[in-house]
Amino acid sequence: MIYQRAAIREFTQTAAAVFTALLAILLTTQLIRLLGQAAGGKLASEAVMALLVFGAISYLPVLLSLTIFVSVLLTLSRWYRDSEMVIWQASGLPLSVWIKPVLKFSMPLVLGIALLSLMLAPWAMQQGELYRQKIDDRGDVARVSPGEFNESGTGDRVFFVESIAGQEGIVKNVFISSVQQGHTGVMATAMGHTENAPNGDKFLVLDNGRRYEGAAGTPEYRVMEFDRYAIRIETKETHSLEESPRIKPLPDLLKESQPTYKAELLWRLGLPLAALNLALLAIPLSFVSARAGRTHNLFFALLAYMLYSNLLSISQAWVAQEKLRFGIGVWAIHAVMLVLLLVLFYYRQNPFVWVKTRWR
Repeated sequence: MIYQRAAIREFTQTAAAVFTALLAILLTTQLIRLLGQAAGGKLASEAVMALLVFGAISYLPVLLSLTIFVSVLLTLSRWYRDSEMVIWQASGLPLSVWIKPVLKFSMPLVLGIALLSLMLAPWAMQQGELYRQKIDDRGDVARVSPGEFNESGTGDRVFFVESIAGQEGIVKNVFISSVQQGHTGVMATAMGHTENAPNGDKFLVLDNGRRYEGAAGTPEYRVMEFDRYAIRIETKETHSLEESPRIKPLPDLLKESQPTYKAELLWRLGLPLAALNLALLAIPLSFVSARAGRTHNLFFALLAYMLYSNLLSISQAWVAQEKLRFGIGVWAIHAVMLVLLLVLFYYRQNPFVWVKTRWR
């Protein structure tokens, strides 16, 4: 049918524009947050791009759900404003005929949301946590970025290395400031390297340098020259990854009986179901009345989306707190929204019945 091909084509074009805009907003906000953490020393600069990619993958299910809803809503709203829907309806097409093209457009995306929600998004969050932990567990020298001041993991030393050469860990033009027993010590040398002791300890060895030591606020300072000065590199203990339901693979999640794991499963199953309901809900919500203005329906559509999202979050929290059974929570919210969808469809297809009932 002509109207189906036209609808699917415009849904797709609008979805591409909406998704691009939403993804740009997401990447920008995430990049600003990660760069702020990197500037504050809470995150290594080389980890920013990797965490940005993993974070974007984890947010894709919500992003695609919103894309489907907004695309159908904007397309059909424009058809109402341009009187195209009036022409189709005058040709004998009821509002329900738009269900088929909407389903053809949204079902591939809904399946993609299901795959992302159940499999890929938890994997991305797990990889992001592993990468962040790997960065945090590095030794002090591994944290050093050439040409930048870097603080040690224990916070009692500040390193500056102009350059790092070769695979042997040779460092050039090293500056180290440390505080020990109330005395500030500053060491400077033109060359250094790393060594591993027989017991496994790692040392940063400075060659032919000077050490300045004294108490802050007093004129008493000592200057010492050395041929070799070894500093033990503090290494962090490797911690196991936190057992969070959000990063659990689906098979492991299905085996668990704890309420928090059931709540996470409810959320993952709810995202594709919510995306499908929202795609259909956009059909009656897209109606634009000439008297009400162009943005009247968008306000109620935004309200419906926020209501659906918040109800899904509330049901997840109630299952986690054992206030709601998983067997009820997994379908109750979607059933309520489906009933609302049917009511809106009936109202849009039979507006005069509602008007007569109201005036009686």
